[in-house]
Amino acid sequence: MEMEDSPTRLRGKPSWLVSKASARAHRLIGEAMAAASGRAYHFAILAALDEFGPDSQVRIGQRCGIDQSDMHTMLNELTAQSHVARTPDPSDRRRNLIILTPSGQRRLEVLDTTLSEVQDDLLNALSGTERHQLTMLLTRVLD
Repeated sequence: MEMEDSPTRLRGKPSWLVSKASARAHRLIGEAMAAASGRAYHFAILAALDEFGPDSQVRIGQRCGIDQSDMHTMLNELTAQSHVARTPDPSDRRRNLIILTPSGQRRLEVLDTTLSEVQDDLLNALSGTERHQLTMLLTRVLD
């Protein structure tokens, strides 16, 4: 459905517009990640490990907003691909820490580039200043 085919009252509601933009972003990300043999959750997990360092599966899931059952699946995939590794937590031997491997760091860079291209596609109608402004406004809404 084209925007102009939608009722004006809908097009005037930011919540509807955000929902439609989100659906488009989700589709574009899914397509780009599939082409890169990856998943958006992989990027989120690798990015969290890169920024915050080794952590527990639970804490990474909380940081990324990923359900624990999905976290288990994603970590198994990333472990099988040698992008992350599990290591005993030195402060509590009963739990593991998830660590980013050098392969995972390289994979993060590839997925980051892929997602940057999606941003360019999604926001191609906006200038750099407008993109920054949109990011700041959405951040305020979510905070």
